[in-house]
Amino acid sequence: MVPSQIDLIQDSFRKVLPISDQAAALFYGRLFEIAPQVKPLFKGDMSVQGAKLMSTLGVVVAGLKDLPKVVPAAEALARKHVDYGVKTEHYAPVGAALLWTLEQGLGADFTPEVKAAWTEAYGLLSSVMISAAEARIAAE
Repeated sequence: MVPSQIDLIQDSFRKVLPISDQAAALFYGRLFEIAPQVKPLFKGDMSVQGAKLMSTLGVVVAGLKDLPKVVPAAEALARKHVDYGVKTEHYAPVGAALLWTLEQGLGADFTPEVKAAWTEAYGLLSSVMISAAEARIAAE
């Protein structure tokens, strides 16, 4: 990722923060629509889950300029998600739901450049997470 992409992600995420509760609800609504098979993986209060999602996204977005610090946290999160039943094939619909949510939340500010930056970031981090999860599964 280049610095201008990181700036686009961080700037756009700041615009989503004021509507973080709605963004989380949009995200999960869309995720369950396009990947209903993942809905049983989520237990408990979805507003709490949404707050965790937005908090985690905030940490990742803030850390994009220092990926060596973000990568170990993403790997640990992926290994933990194995216990919840998350599989490799779940990462694609999560990415699609994320991009759709950003498009809804940002409106005209969701430019092709912003979309490309988020797509790049999600692709990078999801590949790191998938590798960590698969390594954990293989070690069991």
